[in-house]
Amino acid sequence: EVDLEERLHELDLRSDSDIPDVPPPTDSTPEILKRALSGLSARWKNWWIRGILSLAMISGFFLIIYLGSFMLMLLVLSIQVKCYHEIITIGYRVYHSYDLPWFRSLSWYFLLCVNYFFYGETVADYFATFVQRREQLQFLIRYHRFISFALYLTGFCMFVLSLVKKHYRLQFYMFAWTHVTLLITVTQSHLVIQNLFEGMIWFLVPISSVICNDITAYIFGFFFGRTPLIKLSPKKTWEGFIGGFFSTVVFGFIFSYFLAQHQYFVCPVEYNSETNRFVTECEPSELFQMKKYSLPPLLQAVLGWETVNMYPFQMHSFALSTFASLIGPFGGFFASGFKRAFKIKDFADTIPGHGGIMDRFDCQYLMATFVHVYITSFIRGPNPSKLLKQLLILQPEQQLSVYKTLKSYLVEKGILQPSLRG
Repeated sequence: EVDLEERLHELDLRSDSDIPDVPPPTDSTPEILKRALSGLSARWKNWWIRGILSLAMISGFFLIIYLGSFMLMLLVLSIQVKCYHEIITIGYRVYHSYDLPWFRSLSWYFLLCVNYFFYGETVADYFATFVQRREQLQFLIRYHRFISFALYLTGFCMFVLSLVKKHYRLQFYMFAWTHVTLLITVTQSHLVIQNLFEGMIWFLVPISSVICNDITAYIFGFFFGRTPLIKLSPKKTWEGFIGGFFSTVVFGFIFSYFLAQHQYFVCPVEYNSETNRFVTECEPSELFQMKKYSLPPLLQAVLGWETVNMYPFQMHSFALSTFASLIGPFGGFFASGFKRAFKIKDFADTIPGHGGIMDRFDCQYLMATFVHVYITSFIRGPNPSKLLKQLLILQPEQQLSVYKTLKSYLVEKGILQPSLRG
């Protein structure tokens, strides 16, 4: 026991000096921006570069929103693949000198396997009527989980066959690295798409809240920041954290009011098999219908109003904005710790002034999980439309059995007349 404790103590005292240095990312700032901002200090030059690129990204995001839900899904998939590539590349750069066999190939193979599983589940869940009309898809959906497992098992066996003497531990490190990366990127991006299917507003408000908090916290910290917030991110300040919180809550409340007025944003995204298009047409639920609320006595005294008209969703937006501004940043702190562990400034140099795609979406993945849990816990109820789609897939004798059981139940409850028995 003493020897074991001494050994563990030695491991605790090890520094990160044994981790190979990762080459610093190159400066990808366009030459035209470099020349235009050449006379500014490094601090203000970074401010302008981040600001210009942020506006460009936000403009592009609005364009994709205009193009519809399908383009948003493609955007999520593209971001997922790029984030996965950035994290896996860090592992490859750190350990490339060991020349591990099949590491990159297996990493991308596992990405394809996991995406096949998750997107297959989505197709089976939301496009049941479309699948029912095509026999080849029926086979794939019926045995989808078995096929997914077989594909993963193939990759697993390939990994075992790739093991090389003297590098076993390192190879298992990288095997774990790949799977944790899959958990962070693929699983979370799948939840983002699940949120999108509930209505574009459940996609836009959380994502915009994180973006708003990131921008306003940076602005407040840049101009007023004096008090360090956390050692993992030396540039983060309490002033920026608090300013970002209040700005995000106000933004979420106003942005939700605007979106709640339009069917395009509030209706669940459904696939119309007749037109082969995604549609967002429905009768808005109670969450998106204006209601009158009585204000607490204190607010009545301050504002001079007794009641206020608002959408119920705006109260939910308060919860989403609060999470985005108070808990969401911890996704960024986690990413900062990860980068410090491997002595890198950014995940990549994809976006000048911002770093890699993962640097901009480190908080979004945490937010996606919260929104999904929030919807399933407080919002979503039984969905007759989805249940009907599942019933249509059953065999005729199974559908008839369900019909007889449901009719018998409704008669017992007095909803149907006993004379309808037959």
